[in-house]
Amino acid sequence: MRRISMKMKVTLWFTCLMIVMAALSLGAILTVSGTVAARETMEELSAVVRGNLSLAGLNGRQLDLSPDFKFYSEGVYTLVYNKEGAVLAGQTPLKFPAGVPLENGVTKTVGENENVFYVFDLWRPVGWEDGIWLRGVIPSPSSNQMVSNILTMFAIIFPPFILLAAIGGYFLSKRALNPIDRIIEAAGEITEGKDLSKRIGLPKGSDEASRLGAAFDSMFERLETAFEAEKQFTSDASHELRTPTAVILSQCGFTRKHGENLEDYQEAIEVIERQAEKMSVLINRLLDITRLDQGTQKIVRENTDLSQLVTILCEEQQEGKRGIHLSWEIQPEIMAWVDVFLYSRVFQNLVDNGYKYGRENGIILVKLKKQNGFGILSVTDDGPGINPEDQEKIWQRFYQVDASRGEGTGLGLGLSMVRQIAGLHGGKAWVESVPGKGSTFFVSVLLENRKNESY
Repeated sequence: MRRISMKMKVTLWFTCLMIVMAALSLGAILTVSGTVAARETMEELSAVVRGNLSLAGLNGRQLDLSPDFKFYSEGVYTLVYNKEGAVLAGQTPLKFPAGVPLENGVTKTVGENENVFYVFDLWRPVGWEDGIWLRGVIPSPSSNQMVSNILTMFAIIFPPFILLAAIGGYFLSKRALNPIDRIIEAAGEITEGKDLSKRIGLPKGSDEASRLGAAFDSMFERLETAFEAEKQFTSDASHELRTPTAVILSQCGFTRKHGENLEDYQEAIEVIERQAEKMSVLINRLLDITRLDQGTQKIVRENTDLSQLVTILCEEQQEGKRGIHLSWEIQPEIMAWVDVFLYSRVFQNLVDNGYKYGRENGIILVKLKKQNGFGILSVTDDGPGINPEDQEKIWQRFYQVDASRGEGTGLGLGLSMVRQIAGLHGGKAWVESVPGKGSTFFVSVLLENRKNESY
């Protein structure tokens, strides 16, 4: 059985609601119209009788009526009775029941079924002991005729109104649900063609549909970015692992065929060990970055004296490589809530970079200062510098400007991790470099006061 679409469900619900509302309106109109008609009829009855009251009197024992007296006016029959209740003038309508008592100032309903009348009586005294009664009689408004007229009016107006409501409801629901259809279409195209560049592209607006479309476009954009980063990451990692693996296999094959003595095998083992260590470092770095990306790396912040921590790290690293001298300028008593282990890795990566790419027998200068609510760590080397077009690329994973310019080749993961850790601490990482004159790497961390937190 084919399922009813959401647009059709909304249209049917809207149409049924309009039918119910119209039916309730019809019932209310019938009820109110009957009440209004009865009230207007009684008011007309009272007005006619009161108008005739001053036009009737007695001259002795004879009835004296003004020429303006009307026995029938506006559907009202007027009769004149003496004080004993005998009819002096006028005629009741057909089928009016006999013997209806006279009651001064009272409007009442008499009769039954289709023969219902409204009656209104007034007493006019004449002298001390005599007087006359005026009775007004008017047939009750025909309810059948009134209902018939109302139903006829509804029969003419109601069907086009419901049809218009149904068409309007369909187009409103179609327009409201159109973003859903476009989202489904975009998701289907992404699923079938794996095209993460697909966007819904709804016009900008403040309504729910526009915000929903914008949210999905933003989600697709993040998915595309993450997917492209994952492809690049996988490609780079495979490339980096391929080289040491090839070296190991080549060395094993060469030694198996040409190894003649213990020295040959020892040399082969050393080569294999170096490549295995490189692979181990690469895998560990990849795992660390992945944990940070996915939020599974536990970050424990504690109130830390950054000045003391950086000083200790500098003292541990001052005996550098390649004759490079490490010096430092540390502003005292800079406190921050940081993960000491991760912050130490930031320092280690930047200093290792300086030793690797700095000029032989040169200088590395470490500075720490407080500025605008941030602790700013900088590491300056006097190496060959970085071209402007490469200064943003160096933060990408596995990117190396010139792998042959330093003492040894790195993995291209250190700076990526530095920027990632800086972001986790509410800061950022950047570089200032002049080709031929060296580079300065900066890392900022937020110095706000926070309780000890684990993430």
